[in-house]
Amino acid sequence: MKPSLAKGTRDFTAQEVSRRKYIINILQNNFELFGFQPLETPSFENLSTLTGKYGEEGDRLIFKILNSSINEAKDEKKDQMLNDFQRALEKPFSSESLTDKALRYDLTVPFARFVAMNHGKLTFPFKRFQIQPVWRADRPQKGRYREFYQCDADVVGSESLLQEVDLVQLYLKSFADLKVPVTIHMNNRKILSGLAEYAGITDKLIDFTVALDKLDKIGKEGVVKELLEREISQESIDKLDFLFSQSDDALENLLQLKEKFVGNEIGLKGVEELEFVLTQSLNLGVDMQNLVFNITLARGLDYYTGAIFEVKADEVAMGSIGGGGRYDNLTEVFGVKNIPGIGISFGLDRIYLVMEELNLFPEEAASKIEYLFANFGGEETTEALKLIMQLRSKGISAELYPENAKINKQFTYAEKKGIKNLVFLGEEELKNGTITFKDLVAGEQKTLSLNEFLG
Repeated sequence: MKPSLAKGTRDFTAQEVSRRKYIINILQNNFELFGFQPLETPSFENLSTLTGKYGEEGDRLIFKILNSSINEAKDEKKDQMLNDFQRALEKPFSSESLTDKALRYDLTVPFARFVAMNHGKLTFPFKRFQIQPVWRADRPQKGRYREFYQCDADVVGSESLLQEVDLVQLYLKSFADLKVPVTIHMNNRKILSGLAEYAGITDKLIDFTVALDKLDKIGKEGVVKELLEREISQESIDKLDFLFSQSDDALENLLQLKEKFVGNEIGLKGVEELEFVLTQSLNLGVDMQNLVFNITLARGLDYYTGAIFEVKADEVAMGSIGGGGRYDNLTEVFGVKNIPGIGISFGLDRIYLVMEELNLFPEEAASKIEYLFANFGGEETTEALKLIMQLRSKGISAELYPENAKINKQFTYAEKKGIKNLVFLGEEELKNGTITFKDLVAGEQKTLSLNEFLG
């Protein structure tokens, strides 16, 4: 059988792994600088933990895991499970006898589950970062995979809007360190609730936000069409038409909303919260070109209750490379109330694609061997291995070519692997207590005493 990859997954070469590690190291360093502590959760959760947290569309993208207990079931139950399994093979089918577990869809809901289970042991505000893979049964395309990594930073146990301000700083510092020019788009879920109330469609809030969140993909015409399909009246859509013609001045747009939200308590609360975050960020020197109020930003996840973020690269046509928001009620579904939270995520895979397109990876991001020792066989090989051990003890990468092959073959191996130096420790060098090495990048060859070489 011809080998193939599962759709939406990838292998990573040594260069790709090294570059991904370069991104992760910068993010992890910043997470720790901002006071976040590491956490890891299982790759799969109980299905009941995940479903109902991401909205109708998100729930459809959850990878369910087939139960492994079919052989342990009693005869009557086993027959039912086998029957369900056969039906599932023939067409999409959902049954608790088939599955009660699923692969992790994101890192936020498992984190909320962790907090709910351990809240009596945690010190609040509790700040954690998490860098792990997640899985979604999505349609693969550029920058979108079925298996990908998320890099999250969350704070729970604090309602302070200063957390939002701090997360804006975390985003800006991290992308500045990666040298990726970005714009952070911001909105507030309360503003979206206020807009629904303003348009008289409070009962259609989820339908409204799901459609609005697709504006970048399907445009105004597509959003309007979807709103109509979701049974939102043309009259309500007309009242919301101003959403599609906002100015570039965030504070001016907020002022316009204040006028429309007179008597609209939740809408005004959202405006007040967003105004605070924008103003504080400005006071800290943030350029408003890097932080914009995007009134059409909805982010389709049902659990957001306040601020919502989305980060976009300025110079590459790519979807969001980061996003997040406030979720003050998430642990309530696990029976634990009054633990507000807010978090952001960095999209590792999309950040990688952006940096690759802009040629932003430094040379040192690639993992390269410093020295390859040519293999001459006999005593020379033994002495070469001793030197290699000494280099490795100093943290310098080195290896010996495994066979006593023609020197041209060893040269070719070194060049193809991008090894910087080819080292010769032959009979002459052993006799003189020297070593010869060729810099394969500069093309220069040097002979040094062993003491000089080991320095």
